Amino acid sequence: MITVNDIAVEFGGTTLFSEVTFAINENDKIALMGKNGAGKSTLLKIVAGENKPTRGVISAPSDAVIAYLPQHLLTSDDCTVMEETSKAFADVLNMKKEIDEINEQLTIRTDYESDDYMKLIERVSELSEKFYSIEEVNYEAEVEKVLKGLGFEREDFTRQTSEFSGGWRMRIELAKILLKKPDLILLDEPTNHMDIESIQWLEDFLINQAKAVMVISHDKTFVDNITNRTIEVTMGRIYDYKAVYSEYLELRKDRRIHQQKAYDEQQKFIAENQAFIDRFRGTFSKTESVQSRVKMLEKIVPIEVDEIDTSALKLKFPPSPRSGQYPVVVEGLSKTYGDHVVFKDANMVIERGQKVALVGKNGEGKSTMIKAIMGEIDFEGKLEVGHNAQIGYFAQNQASLLDGEMTIFETIDQIAVGDVRTKIKDLLGAFMFKGDDIQKKVKVLSGGEKTRLAMIKLLLEPVNVLILDEPTNHLDMKTKDIIKDALRDFDGTLILVSHDRDFLDGLAEKVFEFGHKRVKEHFEDIKGFLAHKKMDSLKEIEK
Repeated sequence: MITVNDIAVEFGGTTLFSEVTFAINENDKIALMGKNGAGKSTLLKIVAGENKPTRGVISAPSDAVIAYLPQHLLTSDDCTVMEETSKAFADVLNMKKEIDEINEQLTIRTDYESDDYMKLIERVSELSEKFYSIEEVNYEAEVEKVLKGLGFEREDFTRQTSEFSGGWRMRIELAKILLKKPDLILLDEPTNHMDIESIQWLEDFLINQAKAVMVISHDKTFVDNITNRTIEVTMGRIYDYKAVYSEYLELRKDRRIHQQKAYDEQQKFIAENQAFIDRFRGTFSKTESVQSRVKMLEKIVPIEVDEIDTSALKLKFPPSPRSGQYPVVVEGLSKTYGDHVVFKDANMVIERGQKVALVGKNGEGKSTMIKAIMGEIDFEGKLEVGHNAQIGYFAQNQASLLDGEMTIFETIDQIAVGDVRTKIKDLLGAFMFKGDDIQKKVKVLSGGEKTRLAMIKLLLEPVNVLILDEPTNHLDMKTKDIIKDALRDFDGTLILVSHDRDFLDGLAEKVFEFGHKRVKEHFEDIKGFLAHKKMDSLKEIEK
């Protein structure tokens, strides 16, 4: 068991949180929740031993293995994927190497009575006891199984890690963590940059093979599927619920109702007593009564109501200009890069007002198809963008295309028209840009903040075809819900590339699946598609 005992974090005269105490037991699967800036990542780093609290202690058994996957990292660049991932077993392999070296020394040394010789005997006995108690493992097979589960192909194993993007390097690091079979796995946004199949594999691993897990994630379905407990960080303290995320939301709602009721009653009590004090202050016959009420008010501990969730704020896309009946028609489309075939003979017909999802493993051609629609790449076959199709495009690198020298407010002010101009601050506030933040220059923003700003820009452009390529990376659940509601009410055509099942659920009515160099059309929503895929894989297992 790992215990977090009365910890506090303070910096620059500000208290991030204090008096935080909880225990992590074997097989606890904990979702660490709270709004951006509440201190979730800081708390995770403290449990991981990466950061030290201002006060308080973390206790863990001396032999406990704690593994931590941060949001941003880079694996080393001097080896292949297989070599880097195999470093998960470095401790075991080093132990074996040391045992072999000591045994070799013992065969050639003759100082049997010396202290040094006895120390070598003790050391090799201690190491051997440890080493032979470890279950015999085919390390190469284990590495291969985990890498394939996380979306790597066999031919990737011998490629240099330097050839892979940050998202794929993150998966290599995750593979190393999972192979160590730690007592506690700490994950900060593990599903960013993962496709649906890899997320499902990770879910299965964490549920059935991992011991204790603590995870920060904005993927609601992922969190609901893997966790059995929710710890919320809010207003400098924590609330611990023995409940999955969706149940916790209801419990939190009840908590706020009770807090608000108690707060209102306290305010009424304070106001009534203050009125009495103001009325009878200086009245000789009431002096004692006035003083006792003053003292009573001084002792009152104010009831705090947790921060109000503003997710009820609604965003709306402007009305769409009418497009032709078929904004996008694709016939016999093929795309190759040298000898590498991305897809061939792809066919897609998207009607006006349809909301479709492009899904499939990373690298199967979803973003390539979008680039073809946008006219950014050459291809073979036929692709027509329909009459009066006005496209709004959110690329994966959209955040990097913003003007770094402009402020947040200027970025939105330059494109806002009509009534929206009077509500820019409200709009920015809904996307967590508040107070003096709106005067920050874009160049100092984090990747997540830039993503949110690029999304607001898109909300303000009058278009009738929206193409969104992984729009929810780095967005928290509240912001995703606001955007999802706006997209649901959008009266134009929507083409959406996303690995976030909860975001797609109730939004996409048709699915185009990219895989094995083909594009397959499914006339069902994302739930139907996933249920169908699960059934397929079960048949394959039976075969």
